[in-house]
Amino acid sequence: MKKVALSGAGGIVGGILRRGLQRKGVDLRCAGWQPLEPLHPGEDLVHGDLRDPAVVDRLLAGVDVLIHLAGSSVERPLPEIIDNNLRALYEVYEGARRHGVKRVVFASSNHAFGMYRTTDRLKLDAPFRPDGLYGLSKVWGEAMARMYWDKHGIEGISLRIGTAMGQPPENARQLSTWLGSEDLLQLAMRCIEAGPVGCAAVWGISANTRAWYDLAEGNAIGYAPVENAERWAGEVLARPDPLDAIARTFQGGSFASHDYTAPLPAAGERA
Repeated sequence: MKKVALSGAGGIVGGILRRGLQRKGVDLRCAGWQPLEPLHPGEDLVHGDLRDPAVVDRLLAGVDVLIHLAGSSVERPLPEIIDNNLRALYEVYEGARRHGVKRVVFASSNHAFGMYRTTDRLKLDAPFRPDGLYGLSKVWGEAMARMYWDKHGIEGISLRIGTAMGQPPENARQLSTWLGSEDLLQLAMRCIEAGPVGCAAVWGISANTRAWYDLAEGNAIGYAPVENAERWAGEVLARPDPLDAIARTFQGGSFASHDYTAPLPAAGERA
């Protein structure tokens, strides 16, 4: 059985996977910035700052696959983004080299593509268009996955996660970006169980009718979502849309609105 490490297990997505993967019988080691309350006696837990190689060593010793969710998950000042999303990721990858980790699953984000228009439909090879410093850090992470595969043979899977909250979509944007908990768990299991993938990216969303990402082209790990945000479309669209004009224009939503200073493109104008 593969030994799997899960960083960022104290967050919303990490919490869903922590419980779900253990129910699936995965041999799991979970890590958080702060100590985690055990879900059961003897649960394999570590905690600490992943910028510290000693903490990384405790996380990755004997591990086959790392699912790396830790880091700043919203737009933050540059020094914090650098520390949590760049420096820590570097230390994690160096730890993976030291311990012979075979595969790193990196939590990328839809925000690496957030400056595309909501009228665009993207394939996996779409050029990056980050909507802020957070999205930019995910571009770094996907490039790091590529480099460590090319230079060190560590397989990398970049999950371009949409909106994963463990609850139904809350607004019109989320009808396109939503990732249901059942699909999230399937996505993680495919990352663990898939055969050789080299370096690959996967859209981390459900099979949403209004998706901005082309799921029809398939993916390297065989992820096949079954949930659909359209189930809640009627009630979501009956409520006022809380997003401003910029957030409704670009796929990144409020992340695109943050510190936006360019003229808003006119309808039909190519962004």
